Amino acid sequence: MTMYWYDHGTGGWGYAAMVLNMLLFWVVLAGAGVLLYRWLHRAKPASGSRPHLATFTARRLLAERYARGEIDDEEYQRRLGTLDGN
Repeated sequence: MTMYWYDHGTGGWGYAAMVLNMLLFWVVLAGAGVLLYRWLHRAKPASGSRPHLATFTARRLLAERYARGEIDDEEYQRRLGTLDGN
């Protein structure tokens, strides 16, 4: 004789929770895949070829001040030489 139990089945909220959990699982899995891809294919800076960020920012600020006319040619060249280590 076979017995069936129908009184404690998964209701509407149970199905909704399963669907939401499955969607969350796939979103997390896809996000992890994207992050892994971006990490593996990130730009690798060449050693020693890129100036330090502070130097780059200082050069840009110096060029902006020169372009606005706040400093003259002589002061620009002197400060640029200081940034280059000359």
